[in-house]
Order: sequence, then structure tokens, then C-alpha cells
Amino acid sequence: MNRNLLLISNSTNAGEDYLAWPRQHLKSFYDGFGVKKILFVPYAGVNLDPDSVADSFDVYEKRVQAVFSELGLGIYSIHREPDPAAAVMNAEAIAVGGGNTFHLVMMLQATGAMDAIRERVLQGIPYAGWSAGSNVACPTMKTTNDMPISEPPSFNCLNLIPFQINPHYLDANPAGHAGETREQRIMEFLTVNRDIYVAGLREGCLLKVIGNNMELIGNKPLRIFRYGEDTREVKTGEDLGFLM
Repeated sequence: MNRNLLLISNSTNAGEDYLAWPRQHLKSFYDGFGVKKILFVPYAGVNLDPDSVADSFDVYEKRVQAVFSELGLGIYSIHREPDPAAAVMNAEAIAVGGGNTFHLVMMLQATGAMDAIRERVLQGIPYAGWSAGSNVACPTMKTTNDMPISEPPSFNCLNLIPFQINPHYLDANPAGHAGETREQRIMEFLTVNRDIYVAGLREGCLLKVIGNNMELIGNKPLRIFRYGEDTREVKTGEDLGFLM
């Protein structure tokens, strides 16, 4: 399969500037394909301006543009395009920002961009996404951590990889908290979705996919879940072929 993906758990580590930790990974990824102009998808960023979702997209575009310009990369936002699906079909690279996955999926489906992105990425153009942007690369959005603030027609997503990602995967359960842990929620998903792996992608980590090859980049292991199997950890440098 002809796909080139950078699937990032989170944009910002605690105490760092926006997109600080993955900057050089983003630069080397896009530079490796010789692209300089990237179509940005801000649809997940709904509350960067508390008065208007549309204005939030403007704020998001400027925030990402400021970082990418430092890397020698240019972006233009899909929310300014009169025909979003056509913009995708003419794009040479895609970046999908994080935020609320429900709103992102609703907008991608409503604009026709979901099918267009899948088509272009399977033709080989580079795709990078962080948080919600990595979640939508999966078959469905069912392993998101987000609140359903919007209602997409379907939970189906880009299906660029054959497994689910849980971004921002967290082991800890705060003292005094009686709700489910992240692992318990994933096991709920697997109880009714038994034929698929879930990868808990911890913060400060990403998955780089080139064709059928995938590597974990970061200083924390990937937590692997599948129904009927023992949960396990896979470290950087270990084989991830079983997920593909």
C-alpha cells in the first residue's frame, strides 16, 4: 500500500511551546518528499476563539502557520477553500490538527474531504496528523478520548492503517477517581470490536508509516491491546509488523 504517514500522539508536551517536540520530525517528514506547501485541516479546533468556531479555525491556521514557517514549510487552510474536496485532490501534502475528533469527523464527512484525503494519501502524498489527526487515520474514531460535541453521520474514518490508535494514552488513574481507567475503556471497545488491535500511543511519541513499514519514535513504549490476548508493551526499534 502506497502511504506515507506521521501519526503523532500529541502536539505539545507539558511546559513546552506549541508543537515543540515533533517539529523536527514534521520537517524531516515533509522535506523527505520535497513538499513545501501543505493543506492544513483545522476542523478539530473548535474553541480557540470562544465566540465562533469559524474564527477558531482562523486562529488555528495562524498558530500552525507560525510553527511551520519556522521549518521552511507553508500551509493553507482547507476552511478557506470554496470546494474542500477539490482542494484535497489538488494538494501535495496534508496536515490534520488535533482537537475534538467528533467535530473533525463531522466536517470531513460533510465536506467530502474524508474520501478525498483517503484517495490522495493512498496515491502517496504525505499525511501528518496529531491527536485527533492521528485518530482519523484509523478505520474508525471509536477509540477517541473526546466528548461527542458534534454528531457525524458515521464513525468511519480514513482507514489508512488497519488498527486503532488511542492518542494521549495514559496509564495513571488519579487518586480518589472512581471512574474507568483508559485501559478499561479500551477493553470495553474490544469487547464489542474483537477483531482489531488498539495501540495506546503515549504522549511524546509518534508512528511513522512508509508503505507497509511502521516504526515507533519516542521514549515511551506502545501499549498493545487485542481481545483475548495479554496486554503488552512494544518498545522503539521492535517489530510492529503484526499491526499492519
